[in-house]
Amino acid sequence: MRQAGKWLAVVALTAVLVPFENPVFSNEPWSLTVSAMAQSVEDRKVEADRLLQQGVEYAEASQLREAIQHWEQALMLYQAIQDRDSEGRTLANLGGAHYILGNYSLAIDFYEQGLTIARERGARGGEAYILNGLGNAYFGLGSYRQAIAFYEHSLTITRAIRDRNGEGHALGGLGSVYDRLGDYQRALSFYEQSLELARQMGNQDSEANTLGQIGYTYGQLGQTQQAIDFFEQSLAIAREVGDRVSESSALTSLGVSYVTLGQYQRAIDVYEQALKISREIGDSRSEGVALYHLGNAYLWLLNYQEAISLYEKSLAISREIGDRPGEGSSLGGLAYANVILGQYHQAFQEYQQALSIARETGNRAEEGLLLSHIGFLLAEQNQLELAITFLKASVEVRESIRGDIRGLDTALQQSFTDTIADAYRFLADLLLQQNRILEAQRVLDLLKVQELDDSLGGVRSTDDTSGSVAFWPMETDLLALYNQVIADADELAQLQAADYDSLSPTQQQRLSTLRQRNADVQRRFTAFLELPEVRQLLAQIRQETEGQNLAIETQHRALQNNLRALPQKTALLYPLILPDRLELVLVTADGPPLRYPIAVSGAELNRTIVAFGQALKNPRSDIQPLAQQLYGWLVAPLEDALAQAGIESLLYAPDGALRYVPLAALHDGDQYLAQRFSLSHITAVSLSNFDRVPDAHRRRLLAAACAECTFTVNVGDRAFTFEDLPYTETEVNTLAAQIPNTRVLLNQGFSRAELENRLGSYSIFHLATHGAVVENDPRQSFVVLGSGEYVTLEDIRRSWNLNHAELVVLSACETAVGSAELGSGVEILGLGYQIQEAGAMGVLASLWKVSDQGTQVLMGAFYDALGQGLTKAEALQAAQNALITNDFSAVGGTRATGELVEIATGQPLQSRESRNLAHPYFWAPFILIGNGL
Repeated sequence: MRQAGKWLAVVALTAVLVPFENPVFSNEPWSLTVSAMAQSVEDRKVEADRLLQQGVEYAEASQLREAIQHWEQALMLYQAIQDRDSEGRTLANLGGAHYILGNYSLAIDFYEQGLTIARERGARGGEAYILNGLGNAYFGLGSYRQAIAFYEHSLTITRAIRDRNGEGHALGGLGSVYDRLGDYQRALSFYEQSLELARQMGNQDSEANTLGQIGYTYGQLGQTQQAIDFFEQSLAIAREVGDRVSESSALTSLGVSYVTLGQYQRAIDVYEQALKISREIGDSRSEGVALYHLGNAYLWLLNYQEAISLYEKSLAISREIGDRPGEGSSLGGLAYANVILGQYHQAFQEYQQALSIARETGNRAEEGLLLSHIGFLLAEQNQLELAITFLKASVEVRESIRGDIRGLDTALQQSFTDTIADAYRFLADLLLQQNRILEAQRVLDLLKVQELDDSLGGVRSTDDTSGSVAFWPMETDLLALYNQVIADADELAQLQAADYDSLSPTQQQRLSTLRQRNADVQRRFTAFLELPEVRQLLAQIRQETEGQNLAIETQHRALQNNLRALPQKTALLYPLILPDRLELVLVTADGPPLRYPIAVSGAELNRTIVAFGQALKNPRSDIQPLAQQLYGWLVAPLEDALAQAGIESLLYAPDGALRYVPLAALHDGDQYLAQRFSLSHITAVSLSNFDRVPDAHRRRLLAAACAECTFTVNVGDRAFTFEDLPYTETEVNTLAAQIPNTRVLLNQGFSRAELENRLGSYSIFHLATHGAVVENDPRQSFVVLGSGEYVTLEDIRRSWNLNHAELVVLSACETAVGSAELGSGVEILGLGYQIQEAGAMGVLASLWKVSDQGTQVLMGAFYDALGQGLTKAEALQAAQNALITNDFSAVGGTRATGELVEIATGQPLQSRESRNLAHPYFWAPFILIGNGL
């Protein structure tokens, strides 16, 4: 049941979701002592207590204005009879009520008066309560750093006096502040502590509030369904305890989630319910929240005028109550609507006002979003140099947020990345359009590191892939100039709002100067672009970027030096999938990087990739039409440059769904790419160590097989079932015969302990066993051992020492190649990254499952070629060519024999098919990730 005298504070408005504020209480411990007074004093005391209690009852019924009237009368009586304890308690209640109504300055005034009394009377519980209320009020004003100080002080006191409810409120307040500052990991930590305390104390009000706060954070991280789950729990509790403020908040937050899911009418329905409640209880803050989000819903329904009307109403409320975050949200909504309507100057003005507020309050998520919106707007205006500069600034802010959430669950990190990756891609797109290829290459590297880090956690950036974009000095100057323009405009607005006669002579002179510099304040976009300093900086950027003399040129030269050091003529290929085209970037050892825009949409490319993947998994398919189509997009445009440079080997840094494409299986009409080039994929690790040469003289092989491998492995809510691999025993025994000093681990002998005991003694680890790449959680991708155990790639990365390993072979794992719903392919990058991070130079793994006897044929040829002194990439190419041509003489061996079985059907192949292994089904699944030497 709900405790008497308890009520919740209202929510704070932001641009994305509706955050819940932490609760305050009217029945915190105060030391109430009534001295003996005359009968008239006692009567006034009784009357004051009655008014105080009636106010509490009105507050519980969410009739705050009536509560305030009763408390103001009680306050006068308490002051008259000098009842300082009750006076302080009433001041605290008035502060809380005015906070809920959005009267923040008045709330702070009441709280500060109450705080003085609490400290005078030594009421530690009351002091902590009021400090928490002050944190709420400053939070409402967007003064987050001040709010933190009050919450922390409150937390210290509540813990000292063992006030568990108060401790929970302070923790919730800290969570909400860190959430707005973009430190989602710390926010969730505070929320979880607060929720645990609320449940321990049976405090349903606080529980409902904290559930809403957690839902808000999950929404910020892109986890919409999880957010909905938390909001629904919060709504159920709020209705059960009759808390209309929290009910309104939960409804509005649900509406935001429905908009994210494209359910706009459903969102409008719950927004209108929330709006009705907020108006009934006089909750101005919640009213502004609901109006703003209603505007968003109508915007998505293309009813722009209605959206603008709602944004303007929300803006008026935010300004009236001093809600700076809410003001920024409404301005951002108006700006977005005006962009759609082509009102660019007005939109730019509103964006920069919102940006100023986001910086003032320290809301990094909002700052990053607004900078990206400004970049998109400038690109729409064909101001590409400016657009690039603002998008770089956006990436810089978002990288700082990403650095603070590395301890969160992998799925949360990945979903956050999904919410911001478009800005990275758009930036790379614009850079490529400007032929600023080195900078685009850096953004692509950054995105790859980001995807890996978000999926795996703790990815170590190299100097070439550090978590930052590179700014030209002119771009830095341009941003500084723009920030000064914003600061000048804000200062001008403040000075103009003041009584001129009240200004000092210095302020009056400053006002005159600012008016001259901002003669057209209402058209700041034009004014900014027309500043002579801006025109000069833009001219410098256009001139100097053509020379590509940014600091990253040093890194590019180092990359080219690495390419020159390789034994084969090698080029590095970066593809970037964009909605309207495919971009190819080719880096060779000599000359500048080359850019090739390809006219194929991302949707068409993905459809072809899916069809190609499905055909690759069928040994009877006609693969060449699709293989030639992809070749035409990915390789044909590079033909002249590859031929001119004499390229023999390609390093491949694929993007998105292209990670599911084995480049070796592409066909030029005469032959497969595997017949022309040796190939290897690179990751964030191998980007800077692909030229490291292994010591072939110290090569020793450990070959492990799981022939009796009928196991079921449960990972999360998924069950992976595996069957025996009878030919793997022959596979590893054949390798032992081929390569001296080979150690074989078989079935039960292939255990985790036996394997880990030998990690430092071998340079090649050949694991002929089942493996699964887990798309939704690459860290949990795993390898099955013959003992029935399994080891995840996360285990390998964190606990295995593979510093002496030049190669790890996973000869029977499987990814999502050919699936109708393609992911980002990051799990394939992760497969190589995890093992490389443990110290291995390279990984050879399969993209789909091949008959194990067919794998034996390819592996035998690979090791034969490796034994002849070929590099790993060359050996893989030679083995693939042996299967394509059925000529094994080039690898110094003969083809292994035996019955081949088609994995999809489990049926033996016909004798003619068994003799012909030219189909990519047999040889293309194996890709080399990392160092190919």
